[in-house]
Amino acid sequence: MWYKVGVYLLKPLFYGFLRLKVVGRESIPREGGLIVAANHLSYLDPPLVGLSLWPYRKLHYVAKRELFKIPFLGFILRLVNAFPVKRGKPDRIAMERALRLLRKGEAVCIFPEGTRSINGRLQRPELGISLLVLRSGAPVLPIAVINTDKALPRGAIILHPAKIRVYIGQAFHPTREGDPKYLKEEIAKQVMKRIGELLERGKKEGC
Repeated sequence: MWYKVGVYLLKPLFYGFLRLKVVGRESIPREGGLIVAANHLSYLDPPLVGLSLWPYRKLHYVAKRELFKIPFLGFILRLVNAFPVKRGKPDRIAMERALRLLRKGEAVCIFPEGTRSINGRLQRPELGISLLVLRSGAPVLPIAVINTDKALPRGAIILHPAKIRVYIGQAFHPTREGDPKYLKEEIAKQVMKRIGELLERGKKEGC
């Protein structure tokens, strides 16, 4: 219920003040386990991605553990299906929870870069996305988020007017075969390549 309430509260903000446009909704798989992977520019990104996929999919979010320690924010995050993960090292509990959700046919959203980009460019991905792919077998839905760093830059507490765009790509299965020593890196690169292609499309279309 709270997830749905959040969606309807955010609609006027994103579609009105921030002039959100979503491209590619027809590509959203309507059922089955799904790993949603997006670039990360701003704290606006998680609710934005959730709103962009609604009503076709309800997301569960992998969010850094530090956010849950912030008064009130941690409470809100749990209401909208977020769960904590430790950054920089394997987190077995978070991984198992994500896998359970995927096996139940749910959609799990992850930001492979692990943190917001400082300069707006794609960063080197962490390998949690690769572990999810290898252990779940679920497809990845790549998403490019554009201009949220202009709407809410680092350190800002007030929203700025911006034209926010979300590009949704085709769901795909990254390779699961190859040299085990390099396979996780290769999977992460494939995911980031798809996101990068969507970002380039956005640039060509004047975003």
